[in-house]
Parts: sequence; structure tokens; C-alpha cells
Amino acid sequence: MRPLRLPWHQRLLLAVTLGALTGLSCHFRLFWQPDESIYDNLVGQWDYPADPRLAIVAIDDRSLQQLGQWPWPRSTHAQLIDRLQDAGVRRIALDLMFPEPDRKDSRQDAQLAAAIARSGNVILPVLASAGSDEAVPEELLPVPQIASVAAALAHTDIEIDGDGVARGIYLKAGMDSPHWPALGVALAGSPPPLPGLRGPANGDASPYQWRRDNYVRVHYAGPPGSFPQVSYIDVLEGRVPASLLHDRLVIVGMTASGMAPRLLTPTSREAWMSGSEYQANVASMLLTDRAIVPLSPLQQMLASVALVLLTTLAVTAPTSRRWLIACLLLPLPLLSSLVLLRGFHVWYAPVCALSAGLVLLLAWGLWQARYWRRQANHDPLTGLANRMRFEGILRLETDAARRSGKPLTLMLIDVDHFKAYNDTHGHHLGDQMLRQVAQAIGDIARRPRDVAARFGGDEFALILPDTPQEGALALVQQLITTVRHMSLPIGKGRTAHTSVTVGIYSVVPGIHDTASALYQAADAALYTAKEAGRDGYHAATP
Repeated sequence: MRPLRLPWHQRLLLAVTLGALTGLSCHFRLFWQPDESIYDNLVGQWDYPADPRLAIVAIDDRSLQQLGQWPWPRSTHAQLIDRLQDAGVRRIALDLMFPEPDRKDSRQDAQLAAAIARSGNVILPVLASAGSDEAVPEELLPVPQIASVAAALAHTDIEIDGDGVARGIYLKAGMDSPHWPALGVALAGSPPPLPGLRGPANGDASPYQWRRDNYVRVHYAGPPGSFPQVSYIDVLEGRVPASLLHDRLVIVGMTASGMAPRLLTPTSREAWMSGSEYQANVASMLLTDRAIVPLSPLQQMLASVALVLLTTLAVTAPTSRRWLIACLLLPLPLLSSLVLLRGFHVWYAPVCALSAGLVLLLAWGLWQARYWRRQANHDPLTGLANRMRFEGILRLETDAARRSGKPLTLMLIDVDHFKAYNDTHGHHLGDQMLRQVAQAIGDIARRPRDVAARFGGDEFALILPDTPQEGALALVQQLITTVRHMSLPIGKGRTAHTSVTVGIYSVVPGIHDTASALYQAADAALYTAKEAGRDGYHAATP
């Protein structure tokens, strides 16, 4: 069966329409949840060996049990820093907040500041904080006495997506401008330029806003527990060999249950991840050059639209292999996403383009099925009903006329001397003449239930329900006159003409008047008209 073929302008219009819908769905992020599910599946099992220099000193449940209720004296943290410095630690990220001076013992702040100054490589956190929804946010920094001796200050703002999963981080952030590096960036010592999506320019926006820049997706070294971890109390009491800490990049942070932040990540299977381990993953990712950079919104939209345009034009291409092409192109967005992620550490969200491709295939399949159904019941040359459809409708109308008691007329029509016309002028002109005759026959089948059909060759038929013989004779005279006045140019100023011969049978069907009997009676009338010299008609009486 001949495949459905669309004109190029209709194919282009369909492609542009689907492309525009894809662009809108990308702009409004209609499929962000399925996209994130795909991302989690691609990243969740994508482990890599963590940078061996990273380690976590955990304020765990055992440390709390032995050192007492939190918060501990700041002199305790000073002792820990000295222990780490003596072990030859390269850099320390002390992931603990000291926003207010110690009101009970001012010497505590001095001791901690002195230990940080002796070390010379301690990083302290900065947090964006607001007292209430109405309050202006502010940067929560360590007290000046402690902050002034720190090697660096770094923000600990972790991005949580709408579904509660932590997938990314802004490598720079700060009030009014993103001037603080993330804690993991400072620990890794990553120099600019940093990877990631750039944020919008500040312009004339309020300076009392927390600004963020260089967004990346975190490539996790593995599930929670992938980094070496030692207990705070063990380091403090000297039970950890110095060789295990020498030349390490250390994060000191809370991991105790009920006190540490609990982060759900794509790698979380049965355990939550602490904020300190999250920052360790950020540092390891940067040290091994594995940051995942998402496409910008504009790049995401253009890539999705381009894939949809390509798929649409391929599926609607005038070729018998387009379904094979469609099956190859349909998974292309997902394949592109996988290749970009695993091969280039670039994240492309595929669901917008994938959804548009599925909608296209569904719509095109329904359209193709409708077209094939029509092709199965219509003559491809003239567009009239074919013999199979004619026979089915004749049976239905015969039964309907028998029940209603109304007359039914059947006409059988032959084009006169069509074989000789074909032999003289060629099949191309013969097909044009058949199309003209078919149009004339179709023009008199005006009512919804009237059916014009072509059997093949030069044979046509008309089924006219609720039509007595008098009405049928007026129609057949109109048809014969129309065909007589037809002309078809055949070159050099000459034209060809033709005529038709018609057999008519009108009857109110009785119990014995079957569709086959009606056809035989009309065929006999056609034979009589041919015997009478053609270019005319004969109406048989019941």
C-alpha cells in the first residue's frame, strides 16, 4: 500500500509547530521531574575513585558521648586544630559556625583564634541567614576575632531541588555579589576560572540579596561513606596515626544522628549524606576535574528543538524506510544525554524532546492508519470508492431500502471505447480522462449517502438511496451531457472526446431482491444500452 506523503510545506509546518511546543515546554520546565529521575539513574551508579587526599573528621555519636553536650568549648576545637597541624594536614575546613563570641569565657575565642593562626590553613564557613521571611538576609560570618585569622572564608549553601534531592551546588555565592567560594572549592584550592553555569548580572538589583554563580551538578564519588572518616575524639586524644592524616585535605564536621544535616542525593540508597561529606564530594569532583555542567536554558531549548525538527522531518519524509529512521531517531535525545554526560560531563535534559517525539509518532501513526483505511476503501487514481467498499455499501443500502420501503437506484457506467482511446493516446492521457469522468460522476452523488465507485479500468457505479427512476433519469441525462462536452488536449491544438453508457435499475427491494440481484439487473440494463449503440442509457424495470 502506498505510504502517506505530505507536501514539503505541510512537513515544515508540522516540524515548526512541534518545535515551538517543545521550546515552550523547555522554557517552563514542564518535565523537570522525569528529567531528574533520568539524571539520578545515570549519575547514581556512576562512581569513581575519590581523591585520596580527602578525609573527614567526624563529630559523631561516640565523640558526643565522651566529650559531653554540644556545643563544646572552643578551646577543644583549638586542641583538635593543633593535633591536625602536628600531623601535617595540608588544609582544614572547619565546618562549624562561630557567629557570636563566647559569653561565658572570652578566653575561648582567643584560644581558637590562636590555634587557627598557628595553623595558617583553616577555612571557616559563611552562611546566608534571615531571622524571618520578612527580614533582610545577611551573611552569617564567624566573629571578627576568629574570622580575621582564617586562611579563607567559604559559603556552605547547598542547593536542594524541588523534590528534596541535593544534586548541585553554586561554586560561588555571597551578599550583593558571589564573592565567597563554596567550602569544597576552598578546600580543594581550585583557582579561577571555575566551571559551571554563570548567573545573571546584578544590574540595579538590591544589594541585600544572596547572589550565586557557577552552578554545577555534583559528580559523587559514591554513596554516603565513600570518603575515609575518623572520629573527632580519636584525633583529639591522639589515637589516629599521624601518617593517616599527613598531607590530607580535612573537613571537620557534624555527622552525629539528629544533629548533622541530612541530605538526599542521587547516590543515596539506604543512607543520608552529611553536609561535610557533600562538601568533600565537591572538593573531590574539582580535584579530579569531574564537575557536571548543565546546558544553559537557551542551549537546552535549542538542542531539544533541533532534535524534534530532525525527528519530525525524518518521520514525515517521503520514503518507505521512515519508520526505521523514526525508531533510530526516537531514542536520540536519551542517547545524546547519556553521551554528553558520560563523555563530556555535560547534562542535557532529554524528556522534552523525547515527549515530543512520542507525540509525533503517536499522531503520525493514527494519521497513517486513517490514511491506510481510506486507501483500503478508495480507488487511488480517482479517489472514488473501490469495489470492496461499493459491494459493502450496496448490501447495507439494499437492506435499509427493504426495511424503509423506499426506492433504491443503482447505475453501472462504462466509458465508451476506452481501450482504443488508451491505445491511441497513451495511458497517461487515459488516466486523465478517467479522472475527468470520475469527477463528473462524483458531482452528481451530492447527498451524504450517495456513493460513487470505480471497479477498475473504465467501469464505474453509482448507488443512489431514496431515489426513484424519474430522479435517476434526470441525473443520468446530466451525466451523459457533461461527459459529451468534456475535452482533453492531446497536443498540436487537438483535443480528444469520450462518452459513457449507463445501465439503470430502480426498485423498492422485496424479500428476494438481494444486492447481487440488483447488480445483475443493472448490468443487464448496461448491456442493453451498449447493444443499442452506446453513448446513452437504458433503465430496466423490476
